[in-house]
Amino acid sequence: MKPLEFVGSSLDDLKEFPAEARRAAGFELSFVQRGLEPSDWKPMKEVGAGVREIRIHVLGEWRVLYVAKFAKSIYVLHAFQKKTQKTRKEDIELARTRYGQIGDRR
Repeated sequence: MKPLEFVGSSLDDLKEFPAEARRAAGFELSFVQRGLEPSDWKPMKEVGAGVREIRIHVLGEWRVLYVAKFAKSIYVLHAFQKKTQKTRKEDIELARTRYGQIGDRR
């Protein structure tokens, strides 16, 4: 099973999700750790190559951005509540910055 590495404040942000949404995110990330796909996801090419967005529809809309293409770990780049139809530019930029930071860790 591939380990999770949380970049920046992504773990703290995930801990701020309501308990039910946090539990759902944990299940989805455990699927990814075992080499499976999350139940609801989409690619986030605008963040970086191989980045995916897990979509959680529990007590609102929640998102977890991660990249699993590297051999060492699965990197969780960002976790946030989505309040509008389109992902905010700030969320994409933050995840893109964090994606750049994992270069040293691979």
